[in-house]
Amino acid sequence: MSSPPLKIDGAIVLEWAWSGNKPFGVVKYQNGEVASEIFGLAICAYPDSDQVYIFSCDCDWETEQDSQYNSIQNAKDYLPEQYRHVKANWKLSTDI
Repeated sequence: MSSPPLKIDGAIVLEWAWSGNKPFGVVKYQNGEVASEIFGLAICAYPDSDQVYIFSCDCDWETEQDSQYNSIQNAKDYLPEQYRHVKANWKLSTDI
């Protein structure tokens, strides 16, 4: 299992999931070609913000996409379909 850093793009990691050997999904270019495989998902928050973000990351925890949500539960419930090829088993940031 690959643990994320404590912060991603300046946001504090609250919860995270690692897909293992098979990616959660892929990010595609507009022409349909695969740009990046997503192995890490991180729910993060910026200091002084009441919003949370899911950062979709490659195998090195480099951010490929992000989405904004009102709560951690909302982020989990509305995880984009393209990242549901592998079930996300969420871990608290204390597991880093």
